[in-house]
Amino acid sequence: QVRLSESGGGLVQPGESLRLSCAASGDIYATPTIGWYRQAPEKEREFVATITTISRGDGGTTKYADSVKGRFTMSRDNAQNTAFLQMNNLKPEDSGIYYCAASPLRRPGGEGEFDYWGQGTQVTVSS
Repeated sequence: QVRLSESGGGLVQPGESLRLSCAASGDIYATPTIGWYRQAPEKEREFVATITTISRGDGGTTKYADSVKGRFTMSRDNAQNTAFLQMNNLKPEDSGIYYCAASPLRRPGGEGEFDYWGQGTQVTVSS
């Protein structure tokens, strides 16, 4: 199994930045795709970004939701088994609980195809 633990959330003002971390342990080679989802109060959980690693030496291929393109950047440190989400120019609508997830698929079709989830970290963007 794969265990995930998120960290790095907090309270920031609009325009500021945060970096979220997702530390993984277990059989990480069985989960080539790591994703980030977020959920605002009274809303459904929504896709944020994914990174897929084909081989141990590559830096990963990323995908982003249209709402975060140009502002968020996902990366993965394979040596430390950690994925990162750099969030710049944060907006109030970015607020929510951010979840890290892992999928055995290279191209998961939705959150139902992510088998492992962290417990979430709170991000609040407010003046």
